[in-house]
Amino acid sequence: MSVQLSAAQAVAEYFQSPDDLQKISDFRQKLEKEKASIDAKLKNGVKDQLDSVRDGVRQLFTTRTNLQSIKDEMISLDKMGKDTSGQIKTFDQIAEVSKVHRNFAQTEEMVNNLLDMDEKIGNLEYMLDTDSQEPQGPNEHLLELHYQINQLEAFRNEVMHMAKTCSPEVRSTLQQYFARLNRLIESFDAYIGTLAKNILPLVRGGHASVVVKLIKIAEMEGREDEKATAIRLLKRTAKMDSASKFRSLQANARILKLYRQKIMQTIRESIRETFELRLNDVGGDAIAFVETLDEWIFDDLSWIEIYVAPCFPKDYDIYPMYIKTYHKELDETFKRIRDALPTAAGLLAMHAWVKTYKKKMKELEVPEEYLEPPLMGGKEQDLIDDYSRLIVQKLDEWTGNLMKTELEDFSTRKGPPQMDADGLYGMSGTVILWKIINEQVDAATESNQGAVLARIVAESNRVIKATHIQWMTLIEAELKKTTEGKPEDIVEGLSEFVVAVANDQIRCADFAEELSVRLEPLVSTKYKATIAEQLNEVIDGYLDVAKKCTQTLIELMFHDLRVVLKQFFTPPWYDGIMAPIVETLRDYMDDYRATLNPSLLDLLIEDLLEKLMTTYLNAFARASKLRIPAAPDRMKDDVAELFQFLSSLRPPEELEAYFDVIERVLEMLTSSRNLIFLSFFHFAQRYGPNLAFVENLIRARDDFDRSAANEAMEAIKKKIKDENITDPPEPTVMKKVIIQSSLSRFLPIK
Repeated sequence: MSVQLSAAQAVAEYFQSPDDLQKISDFRQKLEKEKASIDAKLKNGVKDQLDSVRDGVRQLFTTRTNLQSIKDEMISLDKMGKDTSGQIKTFDQIAEVSKVHRNFAQTEEMVNNLLDMDEKIGNLEYMLDTDSQEPQGPNEHLLELHYQINQLEAFRNEVMHMAKTCSPEVRSTLQQYFARLNRLIESFDAYIGTLAKNILPLVRGGHASVVVKLIKIAEMEGREDEKATAIRLLKRTAKMDSASKFRSLQANARILKLYRQKIMQTIRESIRETFELRLNDVGGDAIAFVETLDEWIFDDLSWIEIYVAPCFPKDYDIYPMYIKTYHKELDETFKRIRDALPTAAGLLAMHAWVKTYKKKMKELEVPEEYLEPPLMGGKEQDLIDDYSRLIVQKLDEWTGNLMKTELEDFSTRKGPPQMDADGLYGMSGTVILWKIINEQVDAATESNQGAVLARIVAESNRVIKATHIQWMTLIEAELKKTTEGKPEDIVEGLSEFVVAVANDQIRCADFAEELSVRLEPLVSTKYKATIAEQLNEVIDGYLDVAKKCTQTLIELMFHDLRVVLKQFFTPPWYDGIMAPIVETLRDYMDDYRATLNPSLLDLLIEDLLEKLMTTYLNAFARASKLRIPAAPDRMKDDVAELFQFLSSLRPPEELEAYFDVIERVLEMLTSSRNLIFLSFFHFAQRYGPNLAFVENLIRARDDFDRSAANEAMEAIKKKIKDENITDPPEPTVMKKVIIQSSLSRFLPIK
């Protein structure tokens, strides 16, 4: 039950919503791929184990045959000895004399060896020190050192074996006497290990003969180890009285060298140390390590195949061993790098190099079974997943830090915004953010993974959208604080910072457009539309924020004019109030022309024209009484002053379309009772009936009494019916004119 529950939990992690059921085929393919990888590993593992068992069984059979042969020979010799002793009457005396003679000869030999041993050891120590100082050199004394030390070691073994029956004091004295030799043997064993560690440098240095000598020594010692092992087995299986006849059996106290196994293990350790050293040399940096791999790893393998492998007997399988060990250590190193949480670029570099490695090993015709398990367990795509997760995390982190600083600078406004070489306001975060985004996009592009690039663009879109929301929210809050807050809470400089943010949006939109153009030829058709759509959303978002900024600038301008604007179509208006309005607008626009992006300036002017028209028409619609002809005359003067000012911002011919609505309103305001329906028709043809607005206009004229106003409205309504006048298909400025009830028009304006 617990197994089924665990399986259900595992599946639940992948299928958490109905939409995830669409991923069943992908999930099945992933499981089948993992199963195939595991099956391949098991197959290779079983094959290796079977090969090892087969070799072991073969060697056991060979050993058993050899042991039986030796046993038979010894039994034969023992039988011959017994037969001879029975035939010769004085055999016992002859054997005793022979034994005494042998003992004298052995004693003399042992004494001479003991006397000469210190001198020999001194010479050997000198030769060993000389060669050890340059292990990658010619090592001229290697074979001589091995032969002499081997002779001394055999002598030591024989003496110590004979001393087993002596007193402890004698054995202790002998051990002290042989202590110097023991140290020499240990030093020579270490020297052998050093040579094994430097096999590749030795070959590269032109000293392949040293490697051949090393392996010959290992082979010779291996045979001696086999003999010693066989004799020890024989001593357990042969009859003791027969074995005691042979001095070699009694005296052999050999310590097994196992040079072959030690050399192979040392080679593996040297490869591991090479990888550790290479990684440490670059400070554990994934990118630097991957960049250096091409410089040495394939060169090493080529040297091993061409020059090192011929130095070894075939049964060593040295080239496969090197390949497998390099592969294993490379895999372990990649895992360590990944566990150390490398940079995003490092993950991409590792992923790209895994592909290079597979391709190169295929070119070198390396069998696939030598490369098991595959690098990263065959899950190098996980590196891309790690990269994507890291980029998402870093983008959030970097953007959060940038926006925290930018929003704080905008809110506090302790100093003016930055200014570029063209004199336009801006903020530093824009350039930094897009530098970060471009770096990540470039890294993703180099990975040749369209899915990765699409993911990076999508995540960039996400974080940029979040900044858009933050800017629009903050701008709205600061505008509200400025227009509705207490004077002591208002921080100066809002318009300058709004200009800076607006300029940044255009700059960012240009960056996004450049990126879109740059990526279009680099991505496949599969991802081209997705990436283009994401970047178009980014551009639209920037333009929305820029629009919000220009609208905020308009609101700030009209907030400063709020007092004088309330006087439109009131008694003070007839004396002329347009001059201060124009001067205020001129001051603002002069500043914006110097610090605002030209494309935004055009948008701002367009918004300003629309705001002026709607403000003027809304004030007109609120008018309760209009003096005729004073009101039309003042309106004409207002139009003239505004037109003159706005002509400095836009060509006059473009302005005429904006002022057209006021001109047509003036026609209705100056028309007679009998002809006003014609002026209305001229107005309605472009702007629609707007009956409530027209009725307010007619009833506000002081030259129309109630009956005249009613008569005019009847004529207008008849005209609407006769001509079937409807609203134009496209909304006009009149849609923004708010018509108040007759009662509300007499209430004070807030």
